[in-house]
Amino acid sequence: MSAALTSFGDHARLTVRLTPNGGRDAIDGFETAADGEEHLKVRVRAVPEKGKANEALIALLAKALGLARNRITLVSGDTQRKKILRIDADPEAVHKRLSELVAE
Repeated sequence: MSAALTSFGDHARLTVRLTPNGGRDAIDGFETAADGEEHLKVRVRAVPEKGKANEALIALLAKALGLARNRITLVSGDTQRKKILRIDADPEAVHKRLSELVAE
């Protein structure tokens, strides 16, 4: 399992580095930051105003993972580029689907 995705039994936590105003909505893959922490790189077209970029991030991941939007919540990083998301789904299934998406 990727270091960006942490399993907690009934849910997973995903560390994301979001690029708002990114020109397109896309999941760009896993990356290791300079501090050694791994995260999932995601870009969205939405601007970082009034939570629009966060909403676009949740919508993009929900669609990519085949989940309802309400199964993904923002735990921390409301105004930062680095965010932690809680995904209420089987962690193994989430990891498998993310691995498939990144490999495409």
